[in-house]
Amino acid sequence: MLVVVLTVILISAWLIKNYVIPPDLDKLEVPKGLHPVVAEKRDELIAKAERAGIPILITAGFRSIDEQNELYNQGRTTLGNIVTNAKGGESYHNFGLAIDFALLNKNGEAIWDMEYDGNGNGKKDWDEVVAFAKELGFESGADWQGEFKDYPHLQMDFGLTLMELQRGKKPPGSE
Repeated sequence: MLVVVLTVILISAWLIKNYVIPPDLDKLEVPKGLHPVVAEKRDELIAKAERAGIPILITAGFRSIDEQNELYNQGRTTLGNIVTNAKGGESYHNFGLAIDFALLNKNGEAIWDMEYDGNGNGKKDWDEVVAFAKELGFESGADWQGEFKDYPHLQMDFGLTLMELQRGKKPPGSE
């Protein structure tokens, strides 16, 4: 019994010391748009994909906390499918560090078909775009561990965790 009590005390002490509640998100200072490096790499990705015969559309970039909460509520308290597990302040989009993309088919329509080979080179266009993005320094939501994978999502975290961003730490080059 004493061992259990001591274990609970030690765990509680560790949690008090190490767990910091994120700041009030209403007071969180977030950027007004994409980080300049992310915006530059987004443009390079579009151009690189175009040169490979793969037109893409950026479907999302910076997202406000309110917009993120609306997206989070989709499929939960509003109609639609669940498309994110991130509430406002819990997404790299909220800090201007993420984009989402879709392929454009021959009719110019946005598609999320991961098997599509519109440039006819025998490779999946989706995989080619993700490879280009990684070459430019993006991380892919397709590589996330666990059940939820966000295939259209690309982010640059600059080595910062969401908790660090929530506490006000900013990546280099932030305006």
